[in-house]
Amino acid sequence: MNSLIRKNLYTGTGLILLAVLFIIATMLSTALFKNWRIDLTENRLFTLSEGTVNIVRSLEEPVTFRLYFSEAASEDLPQIRRYANRVEELMLEMAAKSDGLLDIQRIDPAPFSEAEDDAARYGLEGVPISQAGDVLYLGIVGTNTIDGLETIPFLSPQREAFLEYDLASMLHNLAQPDLPSVGLISGLPISGGFNMQTGQQNPSWAIFDQLNELFAVSTIAPADTALPEGLDALVLIHPKNLPEELWQAIDQFVLGGGRLLAFIDPYAEADPGDNPMDPASAMMAERSSSLGPLMAAWGLSMDNERFVADIGRALQVNLTPGQPPVRHPAIIGLTPNDLDGEDIITGDLEAINIASPGHLALDSLAEGLDSIVLMQSSPNSGMLPTERLRFGGNPTELIDELGVDDTRRPIAIRLNGQAASAFPEVASAGGLSEGTINAVIVADTDLLTDRMWVQRQNFLGSVLLTPFADNGALAVNAVENLLGNADLISVRSRATSNRPFELVDDLRREAESDLRSTEQRLELELQETEARLTELQQARGDTDLSILTPEQEAEIDRFVDQRLEIRRQLRQVRRELDQDIEALGTRIKLLNIVTVPLLITVLALFVAWRRRRSQRAGGAA
Repeated sequence: MNSLIRKNLYTGTGLILLAVLFIIATMLSTALFKNWRIDLTENRLFTLSEGTVNIVRSLEEPVTFRLYFSEAASEDLPQIRRYANRVEELMLEMAAKSDGLLDIQRIDPAPFSEAEDDAARYGLEGVPISQAGDVLYLGIVGTNTIDGLETIPFLSPQREAFLEYDLASMLHNLAQPDLPSVGLISGLPISGGFNMQTGQQNPSWAIFDQLNELFAVSTIAPADTALPEGLDALVLIHPKNLPEELWQAIDQFVLGGGRLLAFIDPYAEADPGDNPMDPASAMMAERSSSLGPLMAAWGLSMDNERFVADIGRALQVNLTPGQPPVRHPAIIGLTPNDLDGEDIITGDLEAINIASPGHLALDSLAEGLDSIVLMQSSPNSGMLPTERLRFGGNPTELIDELGVDDTRRPIAIRLNGQAASAFPEVASAGGLSEGTINAVIVADTDLLTDRMWVQRQNFLGSVLLTPFADNGALAVNAVENLLGNADLISVRSRATSNRPFELVDDLRREAESDLRSTEQRLELELQETEARLTELQQARGDTDLSILTPEQEAEIDRFVDQRLEIRRQLRQVRRELDQDIEALGTRIKLLNIVTVPLLITVLALFVAWRRRRSQRAGGAA
């Protein structure tokens, strides 16, 4: 009896001791391994890019990210709630690598609260979600210790692939609060100026105003022979007839780590020519531009005497007042299918309008250089001489002359990698002989003109700009991305956390295919029946068409029965679809609910059997 009591006591004491040890181990693991994380997701959703980690670890001053999310307003929006959690988890992952310099706060801007006032003051977008006036906030405010401010007004789930880049870009901007210095060389009148023909001042282009609002822009005359000191990036727009000394400066700038965004063109329609007052001279002016000696050094080429015409993306234009619009193969509207959806510059764009662009040939690209095609024509494109545009170019004639060859032609590219200098004599005189270049090259300048992407309206003395295409966003995205350091540029788009049920989607697509074929059969039989009724009616000799013959009545009865049968088949197909999906769901639930516990039970029984076997073996010994 005493031995039994002692045995129970020892057993109870052991359990208590194990419980205490478990608590101690949990506390120690929480303290010692709090920064340890294992990402078991298929697409490594919670593993930061190396570039993002470098940006986070380079922080020298504290930065605060505030996630404003409406908890109550999102109760019936599970997808939005999941995305908000995804955003917070990614920010927390960044904070975990910041040595305490990145502070993450989640704030609920409840209606009529001070938090809601703050959200509105910071410019976050409140999205109405009901007729009762409920507003949803899902935005981020980033601040630093010197009143720097960066915001994401609304975090759209559609942009989840670029979430890490957006957060890394915000953090980079807060860590480097001064406006980046951007040099601008333009052979087109983007800054406006006095119009000799009208006697009035031409407004500056919308893209020029945007660049000056976002960056510290230094305008460089095309006749200059040097670049200003301290430039972070250089924008070339229609660089025509630049002096060799300026090309040398650009070459050394790029090889030395400077970022380049270039807009070149085989036929720039906005080029006023050397003598804008003389219409004949302006019409015959040379309108092409290129990157001069740099293109040869990089192995990049563009035919300046031909442009890309695209029937598949031709936009409708009004050539003659009062006449219907016609499709113009030289005026092209690129769609998301023609843009690189994985690159930060073009991934979020919907429409880019261009005119008479060039074809960037990449076949002879220099060794050591890599290219990414950001924009390209549709397969229904071809090449036409630029001379066909000099006197207007009839769209119908251009379409007739165009030879479509089922080829997509690169129109904008990202170029990076090792390149040699285009000027060996500069290198031999102490300059750079090679370097790593980072450039974006667009073979069209017309996309920057207001008429291709933005509408100007006068409203109470102010000019309102209403974009109808993403041309401006393309240019700004390119400059912003190039201005980021190498770490920021390396942050590419990521996989999304949305995991569709592919088996269910396949079942649904298969069933929809069956439904379509059945519906097509119904329509065909309906047409055949109607044709049969018409034949019977025409075969009648009398004129009283309101009275049906027995044959017509039988045909109608047959059709009604047939229609009911086909509708029954449609319902059966839909039922089978639902049954297949429900059966799949049941199998998945069974797998999740039964399989894992069953495996644990089997493992426990195996361990118990091994323990009992070892005890018997010890007793026998």
